[in-house]
Amino acid sequence: MESTKTATLPSTDASTEWRKSDTTWMLGLYGTAIGAGVLFLPINAGIGGLIPLLIMAALAFPMTFFAHRGLCRFVLSGRGDRDITGVVEEHFGAGAGTLLTLLYFFAIYPILLVYSVAITNTVESFITHQLHLSPPPRALLSLILIAGLMAIVRFGKETIVKTMSVLVYPFVLVLMALALFLIPHWNSTIFHHAEGSSKGLWMTLWLAIPVMVFSFNHSPIISAFAVAKRQEYGDNAAKKCARILARSHLMMVVTVMFFVFSCVLSLSPENLAEAKEQNISILSYLANHFNTPLMGWLAPLIAMVAITKSFLGHYLGAREGFNGLIARTFRQPPAENKLNRITAVFMFLTTWLVATKNPSILGMIETLGGPVIAVLLFLMPMYAINKVPSMRQYSGKISNVFVVLTGLIAISAIAYDLF
Repeated sequence: MESTKTATLPSTDASTEWRKSDTTWMLGLYGTAIGAGVLFLPINAGIGGLIPLLIMAALAFPMTFFAHRGLCRFVLSGRGDRDITGVVEEHFGAGAGTLLTLLYFFAIYPILLVYSVAITNTVESFITHQLHLSPPPRALLSLILIAGLMAIVRFGKETIVKTMSVLVYPFVLVLMALALFLIPHWNSTIFHHAEGSSKGLWMTLWLAIPVMVFSFNHSPIISAFAVAKRQEYGDNAAKKCARILARSHLMMVVTVMFFVFSCVLSLSPENLAEAKEQNISILSYLANHFNTPLMGWLAPLIAMVAITKSFLGHYLGAREGFNGLIARTFRQPPAENKLNRITAVFMFLTTWLVATKNPSILGMIETLGGPVIAVLLFLMPMYAINKVPSMRQYSGKISNVFVVLTGLIAISAIAYDLF
């Protein structure tokens, strides 16, 4: 009898044990969220002064955790191993499923295009300025880089997540080393701008919320994460996902906010405004500001790792959306393997073409995708809690109100910024 009880323990309490796969996903989530966006976060977050920055630091974890946990719970509320598009169709009907798939794809796909341009520009600049060589023709360089990224993609979801989790280590190490390197340059200038910019405290906070939301956003990988954990843990998946998300988000907030504060304390709000006007990352500005060879080499290397991680994570979401669109176009959709190959060819050709052309409109497309991501990440899961029977167990929580308010603030601030 003793042996029987012992044998059943792992299955009944699977959410409490921590596996190697959980660590891999924890780092994969971090890898998707902490990408190129974090290199602009110190500029946008610190430009308003000390008090807005402190408030944003306090809000970073709850904003990130509650929103992504809600989206994860929504995916897990479906039957079987359905992804987010299938779960929407199950709960809200075929029409809503098609609309969501379309929105989901067009919210993530433009960001993938942005990263394809960013990685090409970063490597081209590195070859020119650090290696002092003539870069190959842009079409050839982008072909090599995109082909390299797609080669990783070709090995499947597990390889993508493992690659991102491996890339996290050098990225965090260099990011923290850079933050520590800046400590001797810390000054008290930010304390003389405690109450924010000329816009006022509340206006500064209002416009900065979307920056925080999307700097930590990793919604494109949440669906794949939830499905993988449901296959692994079954009914214990929701609790396990919450634990993995909590650890991943704590890691995000601590490392990123330390980097942000170190950058902000070593510069003045006027410096940050200048960096914003020049439309360059904080690393590029720091390299120019302090004029150090170390910074000149670190900046592009960090950017390359950050962009690679984010490209891979966003690819999973873009593929999910594109597969869903194809599946809804045909009465008898192709098998999953064939579907993934079709998607890979489409992604490869379009990202290569855009990276070669290097259009300036991509930043605007990314901004326009912001409200859609906010709706999918913040509002849809909270709406589902009130409408879907399997999600009613999560109703009545103060965190739900917080998520809805944050989502509405983010959408309204983005709309204000656009118009």
